[in-house]
Amino acid sequence: MITVSQISLSPDNDSREKLLLAAARELSIKSSDILSLTIIKRSIDARKREDIKITYKLSCKLRDESGTMSRYRGSKASIEEEKPSSLSSASPSNPSPALSFPRTPLSCRPVVCGSGPAGLFAALILAENGTRPIILERGEDVTARTEKVQSFFGGGELDTESNIQFGEGGAGTFSDGKLNTGIKNEYIHKVLEEFVRHGACAEILYDGKPHIGTDVLKGVLISIRKKIESLGGEYLFKTKLCGIEVKNGRLHSVIIERNGISRELECGSLILATGHSARDTFEMLYHSGLAMEQKAFSMGARIEHLREEVDAAQYGAFAGHKALQAADYKASVKLPSGRGVYTFCMCPGGFVVPAASERGGVVTNGMSNYARDERNSNSALLVGVNPSDFPSSHPLAGVELQRAAESAAYGYSGSYNAPCQLVSDFLADRPSTAARSVTPSYAPAVTFGEISCCLPDYVVRSMREALPELSRRLKFFSSPDALLTAPETRSSSPVRILRDGTMQSSVRGIYPCGEGAGYAGGIMSSAVDGIKCAGALLSAN
Repeated sequence: MITVSQISLSPDNDSREKLLLAAARELSIKSSDILSLTIIKRSIDARKREDIKITYKLSCKLRDESGTMSRYRGSKASIEEEKPSSLSSASPSNPSPALSFPRTPLSCRPVVCGSGPAGLFAALILAENGTRPIILERGEDVTARTEKVQSFFGGGELDTESNIQFGEGGAGTFSDGKLNTGIKNEYIHKVLEEFVRHGACAEILYDGKPHIGTDVLKGVLISIRKKIESLGGEYLFKTKLCGIEVKNGRLHSVIIERNGISRELECGSLILATGHSARDTFEMLYHSGLAMEQKAFSMGARIEHLREEVDAAQYGAFAGHKALQAADYKASVKLPSGRGVYTFCMCPGGFVVPAASERGGVVTNGMSNYARDERNSNSALLVGVNPSDFPSSHPLAGVELQRAAESAAYGYSGSYNAPCQLVSDFLADRPSTAARSVTPSYAPAVTFGEISCCLPDYVVRSMREALPELSRRLKFFSSPDALLTAPETRSSSPVRILRDGTMQSSVRGIYPCGEGAGYAGGIMSSAVDGIKCAGALLSAN
């Protein structure tokens, strides 16, 4: 097999046939001499709006590979002989083998707390290695959970145990299923393959910015759950971890609660994949003696533009082309004060959603379905918050800072409606009274006014200072009609549960894992951390 890089096609010529011809031209052979062609990576190069390119990296099986390589040896051509061990050549028809780890016999079944990306993949690896894990999930299965979420969107009651934060799939279920990550790890392809095997589009194996979409992700979760159950795993939905029993510095059992009834479950190995919003669980673990520390996080608002406006700014005349996805963006600035302001969790063609999990608090997030074809696009606009900003030195002080913002937003609107302000009004420090061309997508509704009602002064000042600079990079960003909907407080965990080189906490047998424990920042990094923790558990002495 030969790898061919830097194949570029215009959106008008993006087809399998044109890709084959372009590869043949690069190799100076006939297209009939390419026996098979697999896409390793695809990305959109939009640096020049008048000359948008779709670029590819390909794996090709040729009729005469040795002859082709001999012509290119010593040249600067963008081809190379593919190494047999290359993970990037895997495909749905040529999947990577199941991961296995050195096994130390377990005295009892391992328990996984949480079924978000970290818990899901930890449970999958444990199940594939024959340990029959028990998965605790305080929320409901994804079908029942979706009904609760949709009801809340429509103005119904908030279920504090089954919502956008809690339930099968974790917070990532109602986001976009974004799978791009800044980490490099051998387990990334395992995660992508499992998603494809269970219903995600095969394009995520090679897209530069892959995403599944909330609508598709729900079915993927059900399929993976069924696989885990077929291997002996057991899901306990509507079941909360409410205590741990420790003997001689080691986990002995866990206390779980369902329908108001508590019981003790023998447990020598526990993967803590609670997510970043399980605040009552953090408190229980703190009082149980687990070592934890404050962790920096970010706060801000969702910024919302017309999707067509973003597409036009990023793609120029190619905006709306069928070969191009809805445009995304990413930008950041470091202010003279030292604070960072940046966009995060950008949702092209999506909507802003209510992400509260506690009564009396407003939280926003972003979400897209697979098609990304909603009227608006949105992103978090966040300001870095450091432990020096926290109200005290307590390890959970960052949680209280989050709660203060969420509670202030609820008090401002008198409901779960989110405070909303035009960007032009925000920059001019005046309240907004109504939308203009951008209709707010947040449901159940927004309360127009000032988002400063719920954000710390340093966050508001930083956002006002950063917006003009960000607009120099993204011309549309400070569009007068764009909307800011606040607060966005749950971008990451404000606490880290400490673990050592064996991935265990100060209580042996407990493995803090994923975003909630402070070791990940998205679906992919959380899933990879889940695999790492499962591997450490399996091979622990």
